[in-house]
Amino acid sequence: MKIFSRKCFVLIFSLLIFSLHAQNSVAGINNEIIYKGTRSYSLTERTDLRCYENGKYKGLLSREIKSYIAPVTKDEITYYNGEFYVNQDTRRGTNYINSGIHQAISSGFYIDQEGIFEMTEDNGYPSFRSFPSYPSTPIKKGDTWEAYAIRAVDPLNKGVFTRTKIYVQYHYVRDSVFNNQEVYVITAKWATRYSYLDEEKDEYGDEQLEKAYGNHTATIYVSKENGTALLVSDQVDETFVYFDGSRHQFKGSISLFTDYPPSVNEEEIKSSLINLEDIGFEKTDYGLRLTLMDLKFKPDSAELIEGEEERLDKIAQALKNIDSMLLVEGHTARVGSIDNEKELSYERAMTIIKELVKRGIKEERFICKASGGSKPIDTNETEEGRARNRRVEITILE
Repeated sequence: MKIFSRKCFVLIFSLLIFSLHAQNSVAGINNEIIYKGTRSYSLTERTDLRCYENGKYKGLLSREIKSYIAPVTKDEITYYNGEFYVNQDTRRGTNYINSGIHQAISSGFYIDQEGIFEMTEDNGYPSFRSFPSYPSTPIKKGDTWEAYAIRAVDPLNKGVFTRTKIYVQYHYVRDSVFNNQEVYVITAKWATRYSYLDEEKDEYGDEQLEKAYGNHTATIYVSKENGTALLVSDQVDETFVYFDGSRHQFKGSISLFTDYPPSVNEEEIKSSLINLEDIGFEKTDYGLRLTLMDLKFKPDSAELIEGEEERLDKIAQALKNIDSMLLVEGHTARVGSIDNEKELSYERAMTIIKELVKRGIKEERFICKASGGSKPIDTNETEEGRARNRRVEITILE
């Protein structure tokens, strides 16, 4: 699905890094907002909604969607690859977010120079797309503008996302201070309007969703210093109606914000592990990646055999005193079914995570990803090549 905008630079919330150039005018100070790419960063969407089914209160939905996103520019187009994970809980009277080991959900998208946004790998995240948008001409306090955006929704957590088109009205209202930073304050309003009968309905969406309606009012805080959108606070009241006759209403707030992972002394980590055999180091867009090759698992199993204790001890010691999240990705050789390979790579990555947790690293720092045999680093035609492809990678997200 594409969003085209000739009057506005179309942005996605997760790309809210732009430069603000001030210039004098008769009417006052104009601020030209120009889209500009950035380094790797974290995007968080935090939801606290009261849930009602057919008018009856069902509890409080607490959900946190967090991601680590890295930009790569190719042929004047900036591509973004993200690893998302979701914490969710619904209960009465308690705002609670689960912790523990997270499973990665991959996502990919790009925005070209004309402002065209398109997903390249769409698994439902990010939820807000082409939001917010800014005019291609300078703005001053009191100015308003309008733009289309997309929001992906899965109200019943079925794993089936429906992309709904929204028409957003923006208003640059004032200047203020947020988290000790001077900010521009911009408000945004839009109505949820979706019908299964619409010509623009999502043909890949939930076939059981008949319609949706409601209202959103958001406040956006934009840093004057560097143009970062520090926070979007969205007040929600919307209802989703299904063909089985059920009606689900959600009232509350959705907060979105960007952050940057802490810096890591990569040379110190590398020097502490350099004498270990069968470990590789590579600087990636996400951060420093440690590749554990030739891990001693039982055949077609995620159970480690003896001999890996010293390597895991030293890796745990090197990672224990840093604050970064750790993406652990399992890989197999391409020798069997794709599904079986992916499952085995997940189980092996989980084995390494659990071994590191035993050695003192908190489990909530881990994101687990299974790639099966889809990312070989050597041939699968020889035993030596297959052995190199059977590996686990640990990326220190920064």
